[in-house]
Amino acid sequence: MTGDGQQAPLLRVTKVYHERCPGCRQERKILADHRIPYTEFLYIWITCLCAALPIQSLFPYLYFMIRDLKVAKQEQDIGFYAGFVGATYFLGRTITAVPWGMFADKYGRKPCIVISILSVIVFNTLFGLSTTYWMAIVTRGLLGLLCGILGPIKAYASEVCRKEHQALGISLVTSSRAIALVVGPAIGGFLAQPAKRYPNIFSEESIFGRFPYFLPCFVISVLAAGACVACIWLPETLHMHHDDKVETINTIEAQVADSSLEDMEDKQSGSGRMTSTKSLLKNWQLMSAVTLYCVFSLHDTAYLEIFSLWAVSSRKYRGLNFTSQDVGTVLAISGLGVLVFQLTIYPFLAKYAGLIKPFRSAAVLSILLLATYPFMANLYGMELKVLINIASLLKNVFAATITIACNILQNTAVAQEQRGVANGISVTLMSIFKAVAPAAAGILFSWAQKNTTGLFLPGDQILFWLLNMVSIIGLSLTFRPFFSMRVQ
Repeated sequence: MTGDGQQAPLLRVTKVYHERCPGCRQERKILADHRIPYTEFLYIWITCLCAALPIQSLFPYLYFMIRDLKVAKQEQDIGFYAGFVGATYFLGRTITAVPWGMFADKYGRKPCIVISILSVIVFNTLFGLSTTYWMAIVTRGLLGLLCGILGPIKAYASEVCRKEHQALGISLVTSSRAIALVVGPAIGGFLAQPAKRYPNIFSEESIFGRFPYFLPCFVISVLAAGACVACIWLPETLHMHHDDKVETINTIEAQVADSSLEDMEDKQSGSGRMTSTKSLLKNWQLMSAVTLYCVFSLHDTAYLEIFSLWAVSSRKYRGLNFTSQDVGTVLAISGLGVLVFQLTIYPFLAKYAGLIKPFRSAAVLSILLLATYPFMANLYGMELKVLINIASLLKNVFAATITIACNILQNTAVAQEQRGVANGISVTLMSIFKAVAPAAAGILFSWAQKNTTGLFLPGDQILFWLLNMVSIIGLSLTFRPFFSMRVQ
């Protein structure tokens, strides 16, 4: 305020950019160009795809792999052991997610991405060469430990573009899961056991005959090697200089109190860099979004595990008696539909309907849809294949709607300097839930197959009912008082 009671004009400031700082260079490029950064988005999409493929390609053949490793004493126990193979990857990611986020905040997003892709090349290949159950467990765990791409790539996708393009950038990260649902199951379903499926091309004496699940892993590792080369052109977005305060260059038009000046500089400099991980845990906007993400991640991972095991199990256990190719085809078709949805429909849906309304609608519709799954075991032939493809497509579209909304809410709740650690916290907590999900799903699935005639409901109906309970809990958490964000 001036002496006569009038408010002084606002101080005009100009940010000083550091020529040697890659983050400053990228920020200036973003400010100068209003177009969507298609090239950077393409590299993000490729690297995310290669990181997601080892997860999605596993499910069509996991049941048969566990059977061939001869660790299960009876057929109903296969689901029990399969669950732990799926869980070890997420357990490893749980341990290292926050350290990877801190690494990305200190040394940059790009080094973290490159190391993650290299771990896919090495440990995914070794997983395909597994000859014992414990070798499969260890290689999957090491892949989870060293593949720290998930948190930093989300921060990267929101930093490489202008604010109005962030929804598209985040949707590309999650669309990698969608395309992985297309390519991954196709690779796993059609390339597993190649000597049996394609005896004219692969002999039993070849490496692909002696290691029947190596070919799908090898193909993914080759794709990851190509993605590693593509990382050369990834621009770094992290500001790597200590003096990042805004300096006033224009003429001061009015006297401003020292405290006001300090507040303005603090906002412009991104004082979140000094905020500790402890304060992030107190950021309720962030933690409410992370909690929602964790609950629905548990649901989605358990669903994928249960669906894959249920689809290939025998009719006498109320399964669908599908082959790995059948499962791969169903997941690939649904993944293709989800990819189209995320790239063409969801950005407009988020723009005109916001984030929360589609989120809640998707959760409700997912609950209703999943309740019909156990009754599909009574169908046969073309009728079954058509309905299961439609159901799988819709289920994955609903899951994608929820996941994208959670990712956007998380990244808009914190400043850029905190996004690496914030996403690290998110990935850590989410990975705990995802580590529990396959193991719990495998145990429950094994129980359901042993109790096809329950006291009040068949085991498979109880199994899908429990899965729906997770969605109901997640839906309830989108309302106040838990959900404190402004509903968009």
